[in-house]
Amino acid sequence: MTAYQKLMAFQRETEALGQIAGRLGWDQETMMPEGATPQRAEEHGAMANILHARRIDPRVGDWLEQAEAPDATGAANLREIKRSFERTSKVPAALAAELAKTTSLAHRTWAQARADEDVPAFLPILQKVVELRKEEAAAVAGDANPYDALLDDYEPGATGASLAAMFDALRPRLVALRAAILDRPAPAKLTTAFDENGQLALSEKLALAFGYDLNSGRIDKAVHPFSSGSGLDVRITTRTNLTDPFNCFYSTIHEVGHAAYEQGIDDAHLLTPLGRGVSMGVHESQSRIYENQLGRSRAFTGWLYGQMRDTFGDFGIPNEEAFYATVNSVHDGFIRTEADEVQYNLHVLLRFDLERALIAGDLDVNDLEAAWNDRFKADFGYAVDKPSNGVLQDVHWSEGLFGYFPTYTLGNVYAGCLHGALRNAVPDLDDSLAQGDTSQATGWLRENLQQFGGLRSPVETIKHASGIDPSEGPILDYLEAKFAGIYGL
Repeated sequence: MTAYQKLMAFQRETEALGQIAGRLGWDQETMMPEGATPQRAEEHGAMANILHARRIDPRVGDWLEQAEAPDATGAANLREIKRSFERTSKVPAALAAELAKTTSLAHRTWAQARADEDVPAFLPILQKVVELRKEEAAAVAGDANPYDALLDDYEPGATGASLAAMFDALRPRLVALRAAILDRPAPAKLTTAFDENGQLALSEKLALAFGYDLNSGRIDKAVHPFSSGSGLDVRITTRTNLTDPFNCFYSTIHEVGHAAYEQGIDDAHLLTPLGRGVSMGVHESQSRIYENQLGRSRAFTGWLYGQMRDTFGDFGIPNEEAFYATVNSVHDGFIRTEADEVQYNLHVLLRFDLERALIAGDLDVNDLEAAWNDRFKADFGYAVDKPSNGVLQDVHWSEGLFGYFPTYTLGNVYAGCLHGALRNAVPDLDDSLAQGDTSQATGWLRENLQQFGGLRSPVETIKHASGIDPSEGPILDYLEAKFAGIYGL
């Protein structure tokens, strides 16, 4: 065997173990009994130790020095393995294990604190998570910016400063569009209850309509919807709300976007560094374009309206056009995952600024709730009513995912670029969407982006598919045109 072949055989086992570690997390969110929390934390720590040791194994360094890439795919594999090797080598094994154990415990502590509306119960372990992540960031960054070191885990090549500049360019037009919309009459709201079994049945139908392969996946319920896994085992979760079925339907479509990306990657990349989404920003571009540009389009909501009437009977919305406006209503709300397209990014920018301040040491964990509430009141004009609608609503910080939040808005930016290219390539797309057929759109995304996995860098991935350098212009143009039509601006 050549050095490259030996390296890839070793890496395949590492990737397989990583999938097993991910399955532990999926089980913790969906099926694990409450009393198993302490043991699961030990299991997470043990797996983190094993993976850390493999990723910094001296043989990996030797093979990287000796290996010659057989082709462009091989060169990309070597690039990703080298990046992981160099980064992981900077993090002590004991720190990696401690992070895994602590975040496993913190997740359950967060879930209970959220249920009890008890911020003080969560803060001590959150403080420990922040300290551990800051220690990790310092080890990786050296003399560079610690937050950028964390961000690089989720969006390689991005920096906090570059994203802040992009977000600063987004904010004025978003705020102006929101102000114009809120001066107009609001669309009708849903006012009836929607049976949970009916929601879940239609949710599965939507997942299949967007190309989710249930032979290699499954749908479960969780407090916070998510997608897990890659290759031949990609699982999603959703949630239900008896008075808001859109929460279920669009959470499902969103997570199917993530899952379809993983399921769409060429099988030749299975259990290699290229066999998963290249970044969370690119991942989010898939979930957001599935959920919003496709799932909330006038054409597709016309089909969904018929499906809802078939499932629930008359639910008070008189026709397809009124339903389209209801689905896309711009409304007050506290929850990021339930936010409309216009205001969603404002929720993300709040989190981005707060977590940068936490990592920089400019904001103390004990002051986080007050900082959140002050910023929310300033941005949205009304006060947070309870912690589960504020600082306790998201799972991310309990899991140590600092640097993850900005990829949501970056994903919207990427989705705007992709949507323009898709519409140019498939000018009759609305005809099929009106029949509940998304295959032209999902097929284009699979052919132009999903199949390549991690072959290219995030920016190169979007540029290859869309034909343009990523920028905030397309998503802003799309939002202004769409909501001007809905609200008569």
